Amino acid sequence: MVRSAAIKALRRCLAVWIVLLLPAAAGAVAITRDSRVCHAVTPLSAADTMLGQLHFTCGPNASGYNRGSLWVRLDPRQYPLGTDAVTLLVHHTRFDRLSVAFRYTNGITEWQQVRSGAFDDHWRPGAQIAFTPNDRSVLLESITLRVDRLTSYQLLRLRLVSAGEADIENGLLSALIGAALTLLVAGALYNFSLALGIRRQYLAWQGAWAVVVFLWGAIWSQFGLLVAPAMAGTIAAQTCTALSVLSILLATLSTTTALDHRAVPRVARLLAQLSGLAVALIGIPATLARSTMLEAIAPVLAGVVLFNLLMVVLCLAWGARRGSVEARDLLAAWSVPIAALAFTQLVDMGSRLWGGGSQILVLFASAWQTIWLSIAASRRLSRLRAERDLARAAEARASELAERDPLTGIRNRRGLIDAAQSLITAAGEDRAVIGLLLIDIDRFKAINDEHGHDAGDVVLCAIATRLARWEGPRCAVARLGGEEFAMVLTHRCGPALTAFAEHVRQEIAACDHSAAIGAQRVTVSIGIAEASETCDFAPLYRDADRALYTAKRSGRDRVCRVDPATDVVPPSRAMLQATAETLAQRVG
Repeated sequence: MVRSAAIKALRRCLAVWIVLLLPAAAGAVAITRDSRVCHAVTPLSAADTMLGQLHFTCGPNASGYNRGSLWVRLDPRQYPLGTDAVTLLVHHTRFDRLSVAFRYTNGITEWQQVRSGAFDDHWRPGAQIAFTPNDRSVLLESITLRVDRLTSYQLLRLRLVSAGEADIENGLLSALIGAALTLLVAGALYNFSLALGIRRQYLAWQGAWAVVVFLWGAIWSQFGLLVAPAMAGTIAAQTCTALSVLSILLATLSTTTALDHRAVPRVARLLAQLSGLAVALIGIPATLARSTMLEAIAPVLAGVVLFNLLMVVLCLAWGARRGSVEARDLLAAWSVPIAALAFTQLVDMGSRLWGGGSQILVLFASAWQTIWLSIAASRRLSRLRAERDLARAAEARASELAERDPLTGIRNRRGLIDAAQSLITAAGEDRAVIGLLLIDIDRFKAINDEHGHDAGDVVLCAIATRLARWEGPRCAVARLGGEEFAMVLTHRCGPALTAFAEHVRQEIAACDHSAAIGAQRVTVSIGIAEASETCDFAPLYRDADRALYTAKRSGRDRVCRVDPATDVVPPSRAMLQATAETLAQRVG
């Protein structure tokens, strides 16, 4: 299973690399620092009008510009872009002011300018600043950039793009970045809700990571300038650096805390967390740097990031090998982001992927990871919910079986007591009377002895089925054991309760048991007790049992009740009728 997940992850990575290796758009050219690019350095106090007096040096390196102005000149005619108007795209880095001079072949020079905190309408998606000459009817002779207090010439990336291609790139990048940011927000909210719902720490770290990556993506893409335009330039670049190293630390905590301590060696987990912390600490000077020191920090930071990624992958692979479900999900989810981040540390992406470079790749991979992990968490949560529902259903069935008689299917003694308490509570609210009928089959032992216990069970089931017809919101029926049954009911008292008991006795006597015991008639004796709505079940049961005992002593097949006021069992109508019939026979 682990191998299958690894193969799928590898296929996805290959798909990403294929995209990376696609040729750049025909209408875009990346400006490399070679002999075609020349530079000069002046103090900050030098005026823009000194452009014609500067002595430029052509080559890849420049120095002494951190506290001054770096002038970079290029000839657009040396780059094959056709005759269409061109747009200069600058991938912004840390600087105070950026001015661009378009010198036309007719000798006119046009200046355009931005500064940190004020990009105006020159900003474009993907951390780019666009400069387009206004006069498209005259060819350009040269393009010169003046950058005040540039942090690193090595990090200054330039592209020449045809005007039509620039519009297509802007639209495509806006749509893709917007979709990625939307997915990150949704993933963050979903992971936070899951963390609260199932109390898992790693989901909270995952949600925090998604929030940080979202903020990084919003600031890097410059969509954040719609809300905070003053962040443009140096502040945005420094904030992006801080958020990027923080995201690596949060990602490390998310993956390592998700794994069970028994699934991953403690040393590997500790090294992964310490390397993540080291990335965050090294990121502090990288965030604050405003000199070429940033170029010295960058390879050290890249090495620590690679070591951190290696340790995280080792922990996930170790956990997956030990059978950890979380490790398998995380390994599949993080495979593309880890591969993308490692690739960007080893390979200079430049301005590929429509000018987004390595940042757009990491943003897409992060959005993919958020989707994958959310789906995996949802799938695992669905399984847990299904298992919980099955457990609850099994518990409900077990509880129901515990309150049901296994032979007849009606309530047993325990079920009757629970139902009686509910009926007593309901009767108290309605100020109704509680009645209890204890029903005992007459001479049931003789049935078992003569016809066998199987026939006796058939009789019991037939009587239980007849009694179950009265089961409802105001009546509960149960088999108390052996041949004894009970009925608890409300809203019947006095003669009405006695008449109901007589009806029950007659209905049971009318049952057909010929298939089990032939023509033999089966009768029951019934004891009745009633009480007010505030009674307890125990004394009510004792009164009914005393009435049942009286019915048995009086000749069976009759109904007797207890008068609570006198504690005397008065004869029922059936008993009086039977006595009268006996006297008449004697007189006759």
